[in-house]
Amino acid sequence: MSSTHSPNILVFDVNETLLDITTLTPLFTRLFDDQAIFREWFAQLVLYSQTMTLSGLYTPFGDIGVGALSMIADIYQITLTESDIDELKDRMGNMPAHADAIPALTRLREAGFRLVTLTNSPSSASPTPLEKAGLSDFFEHHFSIEAVSKFKPAPETYQLVADTLTVDLSDMCLVACHLWDTIGAQAAGCQSAFVTRPHNTMLPAANVPEPNFVASDLLSLAEQIISSKEFQ
Repeated sequence: MSSTHSPNILVFDVNETLLDITTLTPLFTRLFDDQAIFREWFAQLVLYSQTMTLSGLYTPFGDIGVGALSMIADIYQITLTESDIDELKDRMGNMPAHADAIPALTRLREAGFRLVTLTNSPSSASPTPLEKAGLSDFFEHHFSIEAVSKFKPAPETYQLVADTLTVDLSDMCLVACHLWDTIGAQAAGCQSAFVTRPHNTMLPAANVPEPNFVASDLLSLAEQIISSKEFQ
């Protein structure tokens, strides 16, 4: 879905796009003696969050994350302790920024773009994960899907941002490293920018919309977006 104009508002996904979720890996290596189980857990977390939305149900993202860990532990016959669950929560709340996040956000802010976030995670008391990572001040607003009790890529999540900012969906560009998120944003009427972080890539299948911008890191993606504005 191509666009004829440069987006004015960049809507950033948070987990894995801005914050490095691989810092959770040591927990899975310790519990399962296999760091690959981390990706299995994350896939289940995304799967069941979307399943809840499709079923008309809602449970906070963090609770689903704990449940997914318990489910996988049952599958692999691992006994979880309360300290294991506490470690998961602690690691989820203290993920560092990716190295390319601050340079990219700085360039985009200097270029005059409005920056906001949209996350599946619930809002939290200060200091928030983005504050701890040193990223919060780049954004004028932080949106959580808890306001609509539906997880991305439900169209209501992107509409929440447009309605609150009083803009058209076509004026927004979702920036994410998850193709399911960019697909949802484009289907709702937004543009999208896709950063192909490890374990995230294109889906070559019919009717899957290609993102408007694609790059392997956020800084390169930012330069593409800025160029689209300059050459408009």
